[in-house]
Amino acid sequence: MVYLGPRAQPEQIAQVREKLGLDRPLLLQFGYYLRDLLRGDLGVSLRTHRPVLVGIIDHLPASLELMFTAILLAMLVGVPLGVISAKKENTAIDHFSRLLAVASTSLPSFWLAMIFQILFFRWLDLFPIGGRLDTVVGLIHPIEKITGFYLFDALITGNWSAFKDALMHLFLPAITLAAYSTGIITRMTRSTMLEVLREDYITTARSVGTSEVEILFVQALRNAIGPTLTAAGLCFAFMLTGTFFIELIFFWPGLGTYTTNAILLNDYPVIMGVTLLMAVFYVTVNLLVDLLIAVVDPRIRLG
Repeated sequence: MVYLGPRAQPEQIAQVREKLGLDRPLLLQFGYYLRDLLRGDLGVSLRTHRPVLVGIIDHLPASLELMFTAILLAMLVGVPLGVISAKKENTAIDHFSRLLAVASTSLPSFWLAMIFQILFFRWLDLFPIGGRLDTVVGLIHPIEKITGFYLFDALITGNWSAFKDALMHLFLPAITLAAYSTGIITRMTRSTMLEVLREDYITTARSVGTSEVEILFVQALRNAIGPTLTAAGLCFAFMLTGTFFIELIFFWPGLGTYTTNAILLNDYPVIMGVTLLMAVFYVTVNLLVDLLIAVVDPRIRLG
């Protein structure tokens, strides 16, 4: 009935049950599902009648663009803040950064999203309340779809009006999604930097006149970045599910919105397909982070 609609006739329902294989024993259905899964077939959406894989491919670029921007912001803010906090241990700067880190990891993302909408849209009128691109801009300066990443596609085609508008729409959901990761990265960077700054080679570097900037951001940070990269990788993998509330609040047409609609309408093939995607994504990100740490940290070698 979900597939056909509320006015479906009994004979139509019987035909669709046979078409979807729902008239077969449960174990046989599961076997066919695994067989199709090995072929890359995730089934057909009961709501849109389109292949689940096609729906995921259509919505995934929007979520990935939001996630990449958020993790980049989190690294650009969290790592320097953690380094400075470790350098200024037990000072007002350190206390402020630790308070900021705790607050950013404790505040619910959906609450923070609505606060940002009130502050930046309603009061200051600086950024759009939601969406991925303004309707008028989309009509006058449409983005040629190449990768599905609006910023990248607009940039390489020279569509500067759409690029600016897409960037404005991306800002609020990106900083909302980056808040939690920024706190984690700041705390992890501070913790590892405190250990490294007490090592003998740091004292030796200072005694020979090496600049403090080089000591902090080259010698010390390179040896302390491993745990931070691991935490950043876990945060990035977690973002795939963490975007759900944020995408709904900011009307972002990504994987979170696609999955939420599937849950509300009991579209089980889509729910299963997205769940499998998340599992594969999480494992892949962790593997890539381990390989990246081996490249960044000279003390680690791949066997």
